[in-house]
Amino acid sequence: MTQPVATASLLASLLFAALVLAAPTARAMDYRINSARSDAEFGVRLLWLKTITGRFTQIAGEVKLDDHGLATVDARITASSIQMASDRLRRWVMAPDFFDALQYPTIRFLSQPITFSMLTTGGVLQGQLTLRGVTQPMRFELLPAHCTPSVRQTCLIEARGSLSRTAFGMASHRTALSDQVQLGLLIALEHTPN
Repeated sequence: MTQPVATASLLASLLFAALVLAAPTARAMDYRINSARSDAEFGVRLLWLKTITGRFTQIAGEVKLDDHGLATVDARITASSIQMASDRLRRWVMAPDFFDALQYPTIRFLSQPITFSMLTTGGVLQGQLTLRGVTQPMRFELLPAHCTPSVRQTCLIEARGSLSRTAFGMASHRTALSDQVQLGLLIALEHTPN
């Protein structure tokens, strides 16, 4: 009788071990955006002669890794953190015709899941951009970077993209300003414990 009990005990132990091994592995470290080292820039052509540029200095958010190693970027930009060459231009783009920063204080980008290796090799980063309360598909080109998920280091990620400002309700001044707005992101990612 002791042999069936021992066999049952051994089978139970093996089953438990199999369940533990089959369970999803613990996630790698997630990342948070270091606001002090990150910014977002934009440029739009004025009268087809020069480009007006601005820079947002407050970006928060994180990159979360799931159990399969896929990363999702969630970045939030404070609209009022914009810096421009002159106060007059800054007031102009903060007004309701453009960013309408009082009504819509946050610009948000939420990506589709990507492999973490894309942060190293570069590639296409697609997702949804919410600006002025309007959400539209957005596509960024990730530039190659040096990021290793198993090493505690700061990853500097660069991305480029463009959008149609009229798609986000910024339809004024069409004779003076180009509809296409060029975007550039420099994001510093740091490990955070799970």
